[in-house]
Amino acid sequence: MQTEHPLDAWIGAADRALRALLAPAHASRPLPLPSGGTAENLPELSSDERRRAAALMRVNHAGEIAAQALYHGQAIAARSETTRRMLLDAAREETDHLAWCESRLKDLQSRPSLLNPLWYAGSFFIGALAAVAGDRASLGFVVETERQVEGHLDQHLGRLPEGDLRSRAIVQQMRVDEAAHGANARAAGGAELPGPVRALMRHTARIMTATAYWV
Repeated sequence: MQTEHPLDAWIGAADRALRALLAPAHASRPLPLPSGGTAENLPELSSDERRRAAALMRVNHAGEIAAQALYHGQAIAARSETTRRMLLDAAREETDHLAWCESRLKDLQSRPSLLNPLWYAGSFFIGALAAVAGDRASLGFVVETERQVEGHLDQHLGRLPEGDLRSRAIVQQMRVDEAAHGANARAAGGAELPGPVRALMRHTARIMTATAYWV
């Protein structure tokens, strides 16, 4: 029995990876909609606005692929079952974000990043590496990740076309959820990460977002 548990964990991790990358995401919550907005009264986007919105939502989708991988990587190396469950629960909520971004990309007649397998693999490794340092460090990694994601989503709200109320509603709800994930990880004992680690995380995120905008 003791030798089967690690194998079961890796089989589960492989299954989650395939689902995140290959299967359509299914949200447990309805797609966020603009307050008072309907299909009839929402502004029509120009072709340039549509391309810009699609590029930004592609970045958000890639970010959610990376978030899935981070949580999955951290979960597989978590020291306690409580921490592992918390990470997997957060990953399931992030699946809503993945589904919402996929839906919006289809509406905008665009596609996800072609490099999603790379984003997943790299993020899974980083998440597992963070978890090896212990649960407090791993939860601190969640806190810092969500803090940086909040800033990234704030920037997108400033860059999305003013008339793209549908994308804005999605990003706003994502921001609320990310703040909650960070607060939960902090309350669970997440430790503050060293400055150089935070800077490296920001640099890595910039590479991904700049690339996913185009590819």
